[in-house]
Amino acid sequence: MPCAVPFCLLVHRGGAAGGGGAVHSSRAAQGVNTTPVVTGVNAEPTAPDVNASAATPDVNTTPTAAGVNTEPTPHGVNAAPAAPGVNRSEAPPRVNTPPEVHDAPAVHGMPGAHPLADPATHPAPHPSAPLTTHATAPAPAPGIAAPGTPVPRTPVLRTPSGPQMLTSAPLLRGAAELAAEVGARQTFEFLLGRHLDANPRQYTLTPAELAGLMADLVGPARTVLDPACGTGALLRAVDSRPDQELYAQDSAPDLAALTALRLALHSRAAVRGAAGDTLRADAHPGLRADAVLCHPPFNERNWGHDELAYDPRWEYGFPARTESELAWVQHALARLTDGGTAVLMMPPAAASRRSGRRIRADLLRRGALRAVVALPVGAAPPYNISLHVWVLRRPERTPATPEVLLVDTGRFAGEGRGGPDWEAVRDAVLDAWRAFERAGRLEERPGLARSVPVIELLDDDVDLAPARHLPPPAVADGAEQLTAVRERLGETLRLTADLTPPPADPAPPARWPLTTIGELARGGALVLRTGGNGGHARVPVLTDHDVLAGTAPSGTLPESDGEAVLTEPGDIVVPVLGGGSVARVIDEATGGATLGRNLVLLRPDRTSLDPWFLAGFLRGTANNRQASSYASTATRLDVRRLQLPRLSLDEQRHYGARFRALDEFERALRHASRLGEQLVRGMYDGLTDGTVAPG
Repeated sequence: MPCAVPFCLLVHRGGAAGGGGAVHSSRAAQGVNTTPVVTGVNAEPTAPDVNASAATPDVNTTPTAAGVNTEPTPHGVNAAPAAPGVNRSEAPPRVNTPPEVHDAPAVHGMPGAHPLADPATHPAPHPSAPLTTHATAPAPAPGIAAPGTPVPRTPVLRTPSGPQMLTSAPLLRGAAELAAEVGARQTFEFLLGRHLDANPRQYTLTPAELAGLMADLVGPARTVLDPACGTGALLRAVDSRPDQELYAQDSAPDLAALTALRLALHSRAAVRGAAGDTLRADAHPGLRADAVLCHPPFNERNWGHDELAYDPRWEYGFPARTESELAWVQHALARLTDGGTAVLMMPPAAASRRSGRRIRADLLRRGALRAVVALPVGAAPPYNISLHVWVLRRPERTPATPEVLLVDTGRFAGEGRGGPDWEAVRDAVLDAWRAFERAGRLEERPGLARSVPVIELLDDDVDLAPARHLPPPAVADGAEQLTAVRERLGETLRLTADLTPPPADPAPPARWPLTTIGELARGGALVLRTGGNGGHARVPVLTDHDVLAGTAPSGTLPESDGEAVLTEPGDIVVPVLGGGSVARVIDEATGGATLGRNLVLLRPDRTSLDPWFLAGFLRGTANNRQASSYASTATRLDVRRLQLPRLSLDEQRHYGARFRALDEFERALRHASRLGEQLVRGMYDGLTDGTVAPG
């Protein structure tokens, strides 16, 4: 991520202008605010003619030269405690060498250190919310590397030089102005959202709803660790509490720096960020946290299997090369205090692969694994499989009769790309988990949840997939549900027959005078807006898929400072990607939703344009063809080039009534199709699992 440094710096300057906080970077940033004992001034030890010895001709030789960084009062930045002679030592001390820069404790670092900020213009952060970012991970545990073996050091953030930042000056200035207006946090979230949108394939994001659910499963915690923090979504979802400490680590220095800054701007908790490979070089080896939240990378083969064979973290068994996820599980347990809770996102294969059955069995026997929750398809990437959430607890003692909670929320999957019904998922999971926590067991909820005695799971496979251990819904409920679906389908088919358009009457080709959407927008007959900003209000987002499928708003957008476009009844929404001829008129049920990405909203002046007339003519195939541009893999619609005839308002309303009737017929057909699919699927399932008699 090449833009990470100016990206963080500009928010830092914006924070100073807008009062939102400063940037906290790595202590390894070369030559910037190094430790107080450094007497060289911001230079590499080998930089020619800088900080040279007194014998170097013409360089820092005048004894009367003005002292550089000699004041003892600038908070200990770039100055020796006493500066008897500046830049004149016969043997200049090495600057930013590993022993000098990385000699602080592994977790908390130098108290009050604020490595990137200039104390003259950017004071240190508030003492109640310190931030320490670690440039490197400490040495691995004994047995991993021979004593004295150098540990690779990865800076969290390298400070660019002035010439390197010159090209970013307009961006820095604009961001500083934005931060002065709205604050550093909003500016940062806006820029981060833009960066993630521009690089969607580089990151595996945790949806905000899922992050919130995982944080709720953990509950209140004072110290929380995320060892694969990514962009910090999980730690950001944790409920704040007094004296809270958040620990984060990621193998990508860019993400570690962004996460540390994001968390520091979001809460007043102490933030301890680090860059490095967590499994190979843990930055927090002495930490015992109250909670661990983690969305680890899946299916890694090069996770350190060969060099970590004797690592003390493998308390429940040495993970196979193909079981990187079980290595992350044991790392999380090793960093918990007794009784602490860990919640991890896991691929479904981790619950059933034979290579991991011994570790799963030991987790069960010792009471460390407390729950496995199967999420609906589409809950998080990869969207085509049902991911799992594991809830673990570092056992204080082995339960006498341990049971494990199994939950399957697959029934709450949404349609298409709309995502699941998160409110229903959250209510079902938290209700089952809290009841299980109170009693140590849960009464069976057919098709949804049950607590299973560990002894039932300790077979040859130790398969923890919830769907394999939960009974189907009660027979009466299944049959009654199918009967209700059949009745609704019959009503919808009758309505569809009534709404079928009458036979078409032939007419000669019309020769109307035409105008374009662009001309109408310039003339004030309509307002044209584009979507994509989430704003600050948490309201449903109308996606391009919702428009194409005719379904309710189902999407989400990251919070941003940009103003969200909210729909109103009578608006027309047009997708710009995909090449389809679609235009949807917003009704009362959809009004108030946020306009999503790749959508354009048209708000006509009702005194001159009829909404249904406008939407109907925008759907013409020939109209869309002439207004579209074609690339090798995609088609994009230029809404401003769409045409419609110049007609009187009465004529528009006449056409609009016909277009509205066609829309009702189309929606009835779609609803009948969905009900038909639901009925067919339910009948197949009922007949095959014995809940429906063949008749």
